[in-house]
Amino acid sequence: MKESDGVKSLEKKFLGEKTERKRITIDYMLMKWTGEFGKWQVRHFILASFAWTLEALHNMVMIFADQQPEWQCKPNNNNGGLGFDSCSTAASICSMERSSWEWVRGNHVSTVSEWGLICAQEYQVGVAHSLFFVGRLIGASVFGRLSDSVLGRKGVLRLVCILNAVFGLLTAMSPNLTVYLILRLLTGVSTGGVGLSSFVLATEPVGPSKRGPVGMSTFYFFSLGITILPILSYLSTTWRVLYVVSSIPSLLYVILVLPLVSESPRWYLVQGRTEEAMNVMRSIAAVNGHVLPAGVSLALEDGDDDDEADLEPAAQAKGSYVDIFKSPVTRIRMVLMIFIWLTAALVYYGLILNVVNLSTSIYISVFLNGISEMPAFAITASLLQKFGRRAMLVSTMLLSSACAIAGSVITGIINGGEGGPMNKFLSPLQLVCTMLSIFAMAGTYNLLYIYTAELFPTVVRNAALGMTSAALN
Repeated sequence: MKESDGVKSLEKKFLGEKTERKRITIDYMLMKWTGEFGKWQVRHFILASFAWTLEALHNMVMIFADQQPEWQCKPNNNNGGLGFDSCSTAASICSMERSSWEWVRGNHVSTVSEWGLICAQEYQVGVAHSLFFVGRLIGASVFGRLSDSVLGRKGVLRLVCILNAVFGLLTAMSPNLTVYLILRLLTGVSTGGVGLSSFVLATEPVGPSKRGPVGMSTFYFFSLGITILPILSYLSTTWRVLYVVSSIPSLLYVILVLPLVSESPRWYLVQGRTEEAMNVMRSIAAVNGHVLPAGVSLALEDGDDDDEADLEPAAQAKGSYVDIFKSPVTRIRMVLMIFIWLTAALVYYGLILNVVNLSTSIYISVFLNGISEMPAFAITASLLQKFGRRAMLVSTMLLSSACAIAGSVITGIINGGEGGPMNKFLSPLQLVCTMLSIFAMAGTYNLLYIYTAELFPTVVRNAALGMTSAALN
């Protein structure tokens, strides 16, 4: 049953009846009395969603911190490549003596230059990236569950932002590669809890008819973080400084912004803290210029969703990962969605991290990639109601794959030296293909959160999002 159908059934049940001593659901109260997306929700949405910008900084900082910087031949050591000890910019640094060349901006501009992660040690960069995403996989599962239970959405968001800041600052002080790898793993764990808790916290107080478009708008903040990062990196003299300036905003967010964010009334209600949930709803109504009728109280959703009826009674009371697989319907959906999320993750992060291999400036490439994602969110949101979730999801994935294949062909031509004079035209075309592929995959990424949330009943919705978003990591 669609969420809109559930709202209609609520209207039939409560419309026209007296409000005294009536226990109604949050969705009905938002729709009927407080306003679905008024001033309160707009302010709360912006403040809660800004955490996505912080997540982007921690996610993508590796692009610049672990890049191989420019190098040059040392003075009086450039003999056109003649002799073992000579240096030639046309040759690979692995084929020359280390004493014959130097890093243009010094040894501390990146982890690669500081710890010599080149040639036989180049794989260590991939290890650092892999450990970060392993950590995200763990964090999404752990914090997704904690946000539904003892800590709540706001509590988890506060915790992971503090951990991100602490781990990021400690990373900047890493004495060696081993410590760096451990801290990247830990940062991945804490980062894995940011997106889910922020998304749920930002969208749960929004009315049912507005929740889809609003939820899709949260990803603008992630793209904003991607566009900010190249600027921070360009202004940072070393990779250690970059980690500091990308970590401090998380602390500032916890101190200055998060106190202004309210806990989810849905979480309060599930925890049996009805009066606190009502206080949030009264605040929403007051700021939006409405007043709740006297005698109205909140109740959990009735569970009249057809899919929810398939769950066992215990699952209807409190959803968990295990409960998802008890129902044949939700089990099949979960397996399929994990596969789709995993595919989207491989393509999206593969494209983003591959910018270091493009022939254009890494700063320009990352900045343009962040910009290119933003139209995808607006376009998918505007076409969503017309074409539906599944059609849009298939279309964006096909477009992304086509552009990625085209970009790979162009890259092969450039690297193989077959382009010749055409390389000056092929390089911009290569960047365009990459941007279009990221554009389409960003639309896919955007759709997946909404589509997944609608495919699963309320009692296991957050658990389902936690499990599928773990696949994205």
